[in-house]
Amino acid sequence: MAKAWQRPFVNVFRHCRVGEWRRCSREGDVAAVTDKSLRCAVYRIRDAPSADGYIQLPGTSMQSLGLTGRYLYVLFRPLPGKHFIIQLDVATKDGQVVRMSFSNLFKEFKSTATWLQFPLICGAGAATKGRTRVGASVARWTCLQLDLRNILLVYVNRRYSHLKSVKLCASLLVKSLYTSDLCFDPTLTVAEAQRARLRVTPVPREMAFPVPKDESWYDHYVHIRFPSDSSEASPGPVQESRSPPEADFLGRVPRLLPHPGASSSAAQDGAPSAGPIAPCQAPSVPRPLPEVSLFCEPSEVPTGSEPSALAHARHKHAAGNGDDVSAPKPTVEPAVRGDVAVHKPFGGKQSKQEVALAKHPFQKRSFLPDPILRLKGVVGFGGHSTKWALWTKDGSAVVYPCHAVIVVLRTDTREQRCLLGHTDKVSALALDGDDVLLASAQARPSSMLRLWDFGTGACLSLFRSPAHTLCSLSFSRGGALLCGVGKDRQGRTVVVAWGTAQVGRGGEPVLLAKTHTGVDIQAFEVAFFDETRMASCGQGSVRLWRLRGGQLRSCPVDLGEHRVLELTDLAFGPAHDGHMLYVCCRSGHILEIDHQHMAVRHTRRLLPVWTPGSPVSQKQTFGSGPGISISSLSTSQATCAVGSKDGYLRLWPLDFSSVLLEAEHEGPVTWVRISPDGLRVLSATSLGHLGFLDVPSREYRVLVRSHTAPVLALATECSHGQLATVSQDHTVRVWDLATLQQLHDLRSPEEAPCTVAFHPTRPALFCGFSSGAVRSFSLESAEVLAAHRCHQGPVTGLAASPDGSLLFSSCSSGTLAQYHCAATQCRVLRVAANVVCRDAHPTPNALVLSGDSHLLAFVGPSKYVVTVMNAASLEELLRVDVSALDLASARLASAVALCFGPGPPGHLLVSTSSSTVVVLDSTSGRVVRELPAVHSGACPSLALSRDARFLLTAADRAIKLWDYPTQACPGCQVYIGHSEPVRAVAFAPDQQRLLSVGDAIFLWDILGPLERSPPGSAGDSPGAPPTCEASPDARQLEDVVSGAHGLPRQQVPKPSQASPLQLGVCAGLLRDDDAAFSWSDEEGPSEESHIPKGLRQGSSLPVLVKEASGAGDGVWGSPGDPRGLSMHPHPHGWPSAQGTRKAQVCPSARPDCYKHFVARYKTSSLPKSASVSRGSAERLLLKAVMGYNGNGRANVVWKPDTGFFAYTSGCLVVVEDLHSGAQQHWLGHPEEISTLALSHDAQVLASASGCSSTASRCQIRIWNVPGGSCRQLISYHSTAVQALAFSPDDELLVTLGDYGDRTLALWSMATCELLSATCLPEPVHGVAFNPWDAGELACVGQCAVTLWLLCGPNASLQGRREPLPEELGAGELTSLCYGAAPLLYCGSNAGQVCVWDTSASRCFLAWEADDGEIGVLLCSGTRLVSGSNTRRLRLWAVGAVPELRCKDSRARSSSVFMERELTLDGAVVSAVFHDTMDMGVVGTTAGTLWYVSWVEGSSTRLISGHRSKVNEVVFSPSASHWATCSDDGSVRVWSLDSMELLIQFQVLNQSCLCLAWSPASCARPEQQQVAAGYSDGTLRVFSISRIAMELKMHPHRAALTAIAYSADGQTILSGDKDGLVAVSRPRTGMTFRVLSDHRGALISTVQSRSKEHGDFGAQWADLWLAASSDQRISVWAANWPQGHCELVDWLSSPSPTLMEGPSQPPSSLVAFCPWDGALLVCAGLGVRPEVVFYSLHQKQVVERIPLPFFAVSLSLSPGARLVAVGFAGGGAGVGDPRPSACLDAAPCHLPTERVLRLVDCESGTMQDFAGHDDLVQLCRFAPSARLLFSAAHSEILVWEVAGPWAAGGASGSGPPLG
Repeated sequence: MAKAWQRPFVNVFRHCRVGEWRRCSREGDVAAVTDKSLRCAVYRIRDAPSADGYIQLPGTSMQSLGLTGRYLYVLFRPLPGKHFIIQLDVATKDGQVVRMSFSNLFKEFKSTATWLQFPLICGAGAATKGRTRVGASVARWTCLQLDLRNILLVYVNRRYSHLKSVKLCASLLVKSLYTSDLCFDPTLTVAEAQRARLRVTPVPREMAFPVPKDESWYDHYVHIRFPSDSSEASPGPVQESRSPPEADFLGRVPRLLPHPGASSSAAQDGAPSAGPIAPCQAPSVPRPLPEVSLFCEPSEVPTGSEPSALAHARHKHAAGNGDDVSAPKPTVEPAVRGDVAVHKPFGGKQSKQEVALAKHPFQKRSFLPDPILRLKGVVGFGGHSTKWALWTKDGSAVVYPCHAVIVVLRTDTREQRCLLGHTDKVSALALDGDDVLLASAQARPSSMLRLWDFGTGACLSLFRSPAHTLCSLSFSRGGALLCGVGKDRQGRTVVVAWGTAQVGRGGEPVLLAKTHTGVDIQAFEVAFFDETRMASCGQGSVRLWRLRGGQLRSCPVDLGEHRVLELTDLAFGPAHDGHMLYVCCRSGHILEIDHQHMAVRHTRRLLPVWTPGSPVSQKQTFGSGPGISISSLSTSQATCAVGSKDGYLRLWPLDFSSVLLEAEHEGPVTWVRISPDGLRVLSATSLGHLGFLDVPSREYRVLVRSHTAPVLALATECSHGQLATVSQDHTVRVWDLATLQQLHDLRSPEEAPCTVAFHPTRPALFCGFSSGAVRSFSLESAEVLAAHRCHQGPVTGLAASPDGSLLFSSCSSGTLAQYHCAATQCRVLRVAANVVCRDAHPTPNALVLSGDSHLLAFVGPSKYVVTVMNAASLEELLRVDVSALDLASARLASAVALCFGPGPPGHLLVSTSSSTVVVLDSTSGRVVRELPAVHSGACPSLALSRDARFLLTAADRAIKLWDYPTQACPGCQVYIGHSEPVRAVAFAPDQQRLLSVGDAIFLWDILGPLERSPPGSAGDSPGAPPTCEASPDARQLEDVVSGAHGLPRQQVPKPSQASPLQLGVCAGLLRDDDAAFSWSDEEGPSEESHIPKGLRQGSSLPVLVKEASGAGDGVWGSPGDPRGLSMHPHPHGWPSAQGTRKAQVCPSARPDCYKHFVARYKTSSLPKSASVSRGSAERLLLKAVMGYNGNGRANVVWKPDTGFFAYTSGCLVVVEDLHSGAQQHWLGHPEEISTLALSHDAQVLASASGCSSTASRCQIRIWNVPGGSCRQLISYHSTAVQALAFSPDDELLVTLGDYGDRTLALWSMATCELLSATCLPEPVHGVAFNPWDAGELACVGQCAVTLWLLCGPNASLQGRREPLPEELGAGELTSLCYGAAPLLYCGSNAGQVCVWDTSASRCFLAWEADDGEIGVLLCSGTRLVSGSNTRRLRLWAVGAVPELRCKDSRARSSSVFMERELTLDGAVVSAVFHDTMDMGVVGTTAGTLWYVSWVEGSSTRLISGHRSKVNEVVFSPSASHWATCSDDGSVRVWSLDSMELLIQFQVLNQSCLCLAWSPASCARPEQQQVAAGYSDGTLRVFSISRIAMELKMHPHRAALTAIAYSADGQTILSGDKDGLVAVSRPRTGMTFRVLSDHRGALISTVQSRSKEHGDFGAQWADLWLAASSDQRISVWAANWPQGHCELVDWLSSPSPTLMEGPSQPPSSLVAFCPWDGALLVCAGLGVRPEVVFYSLHQKQVVERIPLPFFAVSLSLSPGARLVAVGFAGGGAGVGDPRPSACLDAAPCHLPTERVLRLVDCESGTMQDFAGHDDLVQLCRFAPSARLLFSAAHSEILVWEVAGPWAAGGASGSGPPLG
């Protein structure tokens, strides 16, 4: 908190005495000038930012401002055309100083741990596209408001302490700086804020900018607030606000495309384009182009006049989206009401529900009618206290509080009127004498007061009391004065007076006086005869008050001997000579006080009546002492009513001579009031009863009975319309739902009731108790029918079957009991232990039964599991793990509440702890749908209406009613009124009302009729899409104006000659062993190819012909149709020896769009045939794949309902469990996989890869998802497959070839046969089936959309090409997705999204959605996701688009806007989202898979890998971590157990070529280091524990290629590209020796170890080696601390000119043998590809192992004698004979160069393992020898070494590999 002197704000210039320049400093051209617009002195700083022109506060860096205000306000004006910088030093709680810089000089956001740089854009509204101006031509005075606390929290995750210093650099004018904890609004004055009734803090006068009369603040000034309230901060430019917030429309402008007209063209849009968009916003607003036709005029938006201040203020705080960054003046209309967000007013607080709604304002939309609920009645009284029940003037109604609700109850009809608005319990009430104004105060926060128009129930004013809590309110008779009594924060008594005369006339209450007093006040009342006089009473004091001269003054009444009494209440009453003040007390005394003379006139004491012969009064239990303890009194003209603690209401004459009437209550009376006519006496008790005594009839009528503690559960009964509730007050009560009157009250003082249930057919009630007992009560005889004690703990669930035959109960100890309850005496049938979740809290939704009484569902045996049983036999039918359903939550989700839906279908609704309602199929457990973010917290209760029209949920203090049939983004309405958490909700038996219980019982009326669709109708289906159909007249008009397809015809096209159709298909059923399948190797065009049976060749290519004229509809693809593209089906019979000739199609150039797939260039090739050894058992098991192929397109699939998640990496399909991280790997593709597609039922996965050198066609594999096996392999396309798509019914698969193939093929999934195929005239980028019609699909390509229909039983393809309208220009359509029928969304390479009406074949809407190419589009319901090559992912609200296609629709295109935006690490290539579009998985070209949550506005890395070639893998000495380096310049540290990325060090614009981990001997384990060598010759040392770079050296001029630590870790050896080896000390950063023995050849290997196996002729302890690319190896012994180094051995190969292999042999690979320290293992040293073992003792080769190719990677197992080898490939070695150890006789056609070979050095056997799609350039054994890592390009595979030999000793025990 700020210090006291810093409140409410601090003028920093005044605090530092700017002008005296003692506490601050200045440099350069700094001068004080007078500003004409502000009419005050300001300071001008005029210099270039690079020059020394600034003002610094304080004067030196050693000083500190110490200002703790949360907000910093900078009042400045930038000089036109100049740059400026505002620099802040901010201190954090942990002592860190963070520098923040704001400037229009910066182009982008940058940050470090101690420095933040924000671009501050001024004049953005006038900036042109593509460049940003330095400043506006006419700069304006700006109020820059910085939230320092949030900036630190969001950007550096630190807590704000204080502002240390400020530096203002040229060029700008500055008025002053201010700090404050208050959020000021500079645009509002105090008067405007009061008139608008806003909880905002207007700007203080000295901070305010002068505004000319009748002009807007925004016309002259700019307000910038950063970060914005409505969005999370995001690293991007800070922008200005120069218009009223109701016109908060920024971003690019979508266009409503004109209908083609006969003679006129589209009108130009007059709305200016807005400037750059702040990343924290999402208000990209479409605007319509005017429609031009014979019958339509251009649509223009009237400018109108400026809104008034009041309207401006209201719009700002009620209708905006909360952002303070706005565009220039609006030229479009505001959004419709359905798009208005719930907004938090400035300066106020919100409930959790309001925060959740404000955070995602467009996530849930309301439905009609709105509101659909009305609070009909409340059962309850009091809450804060059982006082404050008031009569109306005519005595016909009673006003009383029920917790946070004020109830007006008519005494004759029992009809209630509820006033809602308070957020906490009402603590005081007051009603004026004319029933005009009602005042109410709530207990928290800080006594908010409301003034109500009592007649209409409208809240006239909301204001805060100076008192912290208010306990009493009193109106004057005329209502012009309101007095209140309460306590301040220090506990002192406060008396406050307000003037309320102007409240009903549009004014606000005025604080007249406030005073503190040291006396106790229990009651306070304004005299009805003089509003300036008041009286109060309390402990030992009565004071008379008077309001005069704006002050409240009081004087005490001399009570004499009664000054020790505890006075409780007072009332003014009549007297024979004027008016008398009556005061009562706890001892039974009533004092009559003459207020004129301030003296006690009479004192009377009321004594209880003793029954003759009775020694003790029966009412003595309610009080002590001989007197009656009086709690309250009230007077009329002739009588006085008193309520006492003994439970009696007594009516006395004013002389108290005798009791006139008395009424006995069940508890102490706390409040009495006589009606104005004196005929009724109202009384309230501490037990929550409210009633009145009718004096003429002498009858007492109970108005309200209520629980005195929170209600825990409820149950409803259908036949009699009854409600049962249980409460913490140890009572079970039964109510009549029609009258809300209590019927039964069952009390249990010893044990608390927990749950309750009605018998469905008999008048019986079941109740479970905290003792574990379950009792049955008869509602007719009010007796206990049966009691059972089957449970050991409190009963948590109780439910009766709908047919009335069975009863079930559960307890906290996990026991489930089943009872037979068809008879009167129910009996126990079964008891099952450890079935239900233990330690569960009692809830009405713990046990639920289906409507047919067949299924029982509950949470158990753990809180993460939902179990479904057969209700009759308790046989377990289904068990669902709820924790696996919510993958987004950081914590495991548990089940909270259950609810069965009406059947059929049989759905089970599960509320989880992650605020999600999951709908499960009760038979299969499949997730049918999911409602995320239902509430801000867990939902403890939910209910579904009988016809499944409404879903009712509750959490915290709010209830929500959902439009349940709507599948995508169902609408909801939120209702508040409860002051405590809602414990249970239910629909009334008539389904026209609903109930919610918590602090009280609320009964709500459903205003809209429940819609019941007939079975089988469209409305009966929850997934029925909304449609927007135009009227017949509109359709005819559209056809007349636009033609049949809505586009003008330009010319008569000429048909072109077609080439013969290419048909070549290979399909075959695969067995489990993929090796049994082979295909022919085709090179170039072939005269004959094998065609599946039943396919015949078409006559010619389809011809694209446009219709010359006419307005008819035309026929899709009919024979001879000039507008159609047609492809006849292939008959099912295949003629024998049928051949086809390939079409002579000119190859197309690669399209200029990133969406098109292009396989990565491979350095290896696939040989025609390669024979390798096949062992009898697999010795390596693929454990994990690290990385995702960002080069693929649409290569991620995810089914949230089943949890199936798969992606591609190279030629592998990786299926991963997102919950556990376990992977499955589907192998079979020989080349890189380009795309994936998952069937809608998630049972079939299709994957496609490119053609290889062993096959001329692309492989398309059809996988069985449950079994993970490939069931079919099909092929048709020649180069690559661009896209795959399943039909909505999963019966068809469409495949699209790339730009080199240009074919479209349609397959039957039942037989995997080709049904139809067609060649395309141009490259096509995407294809999609219509989800609403399985017979329609669409393609997008160059400037056109092609719509295809499947006609006839053979599914022939017949299409029509629809070009883009001219308004959109030429370009590529790169992506597409279907929306609500009949909409098709298409994205272009220019960043546009256009919307097509497929029924009319016209494009009617377009907007610029991004700066770059849109490669991904996804739509569900009313939300659209777009991803582009600008790395941006955007979420759009497109709910109004279906209406816009209707010609006569009045909807505005401004309803289409951007809700969210995320920036990822690369171009978006793949995306899949949940049906609600709230969460999804997105893949980028950086090789990263992101989990995206629009609810949280966050992106989380799921899969991360290198985007470039991996150069090294190293391991920590403890074998707990491993690290990688890559050409992308990154060093990444991973966990070896979880394989998760932990740390990443990134160096820009450099490649990291080598890596080494410090040995364990160099330092403590917590001080581990990693040394990395880079392409610029630098060596960097990174600390793993500190996650920082510790050292940077530059020991080489050329790129480092090898690096190693010495054995003691104190020295680093590094080799470079030129053959130099440098020896450096990391502690000093100095290089003390350079060895040039390998000069001229690249150093490929450097390795060091201690010399433990002999001296080898040298005396030093360290042994190290170096190998170079010229096949030379040197071995050295060294003592680095002493600077000694001696050559031990030198190995070299024969001259390369004598070699028989390739002219450029690979570099030599060498390593010390881990199982024999005297051996060197070398590869690439001789003239043949082989691995040799060289003995340092014998100085000769002792063993050779031949290889088929030269090795590019080599690794030796530290355990068993295993060697892993990766091959270089090429011609060398291809013709070599197989090694003698090969056992298999049959050759295996594998891409040998791309395999990883494992060699058993003991037996000489070897085994090859496929999995990579390129040569294995790196392989490394882990120190444990149980894992082997291999890398091909950026792909890393982790293999598990099987068998006990994985970590065996040097003896190599264990079975051989062969």
